[in-house]
Amino acid sequence: MDAAEVKQLGASLGADMIGIASAKMLNAFPPDPRYPQTPDRISSYVKSVIVIVQHIPVAAFRAKQNIPVQYIDMLVLRRMDKIGYRLAEKLEKRGFPSFLTAAQETDWDYKKASYGRLSTRHLGIEAGLGTFGLEVNILTPEYGPRVYLTGVLTEAELEPDEIMTEQVCIGEGCSRCLYSCPSDAVLHFGIDKRACAVEAQEFGYMQITKFFNNFIGKSRSEKVADLKSRDVFGFWQGLLRVVGSFGDCPRCLAVCPVGNDYHAYLAGPQKHIPERTPEKEAKAKGYKEARKNGEEIAGLNEWNRRWVGPEGYKGIVARQLKSFKQRQREREEASGYS
Repeated sequence: MDAAEVKQLGASLGADMIGIASAKMLNAFPPDPRYPQTPDRISSYVKSVIVIVQHIPVAAFRAKQNIPVQYIDMLVLRRMDKIGYRLAEKLEKRGFPSFLTAAQETDWDYKKASYGRLSTRHLGIEAGLGTFGLEVNILTPEYGPRVYLTGVLTEAELEPDEIMTEQVCIGEGCSRCLYSCPSDAVLHFGIDKRACAVEAQEFGYMQITKFFNNFIGKSRSEKVADLKSRDVFGFWQGLLRVVGSFGDCPRCLAVCPVGNDYHAYLAGPQKHIPERTPEKEAKAKGYKEARKNGEEIAGLNEWNRRWVGPEGYKGIVARQLKSFKQRQREREEASGYS
């Protein structure tokens, strides 16, 4: 079974995009050598990782609240898991033992559970599907950052895809993700995870532990009041329907101008960024000057540059938009509309 067959099979099962990364290369280049998220730490038999991408439907990014995005994201993840499982099952029947990773998995021993055993963003980049954005989401030329990824680890040795060397993100000259971040968590090709979580996960793990830590020392009447509070309702609803407990703030995803879906559906609604402030503008200007002056930037150091795009930004978004508009014109002409 070769790489082309695997990709065709993945597409037939419903994957929006699919790429292949070499386990050998993933083992050699972990995202952070201090916390090696590598296939070898999971299974020494893995030879390739098949990376599956599912696009997040854009209508939720036009909503006024986070809840529609959070819920549809969970549905996307469930669909992606089914596709990955079926692909792994078919590979094993062909003689290649394979298994699926949990896309949203975390391991307590990796940076206090802020990392999983594999980084799906880095898997996607190594599989040639995109590069890092300023906010360190993976940006794909087709869908920008509005995607989820998972990996099928297989003992089949498949020809890997070449990584993109051109930076997909427009970078500091755009900074729309930085401007839109409610908690100002976007760093210079980095992210303040704790600040991001404040907006992304209203009823997450830390909120639950904080609530019960305070609850223990309270009087009976105070405890009764707390048990009827909005927080407890939020925890309950999160357990049942993931609403409020799923870690996702859609702002940086919604405003990113990379991707055909943005040009088609989001450019108008997301043109204005209400969170933009003079302070954030100054921060973005400082990032731009730092890069122009060749200053040392943690997110762009020699190791990390591999996933950002070593050749820098060369106008891929402009080319993408031109190609998209051409296809739109051809579609209109073919349908007889103008």
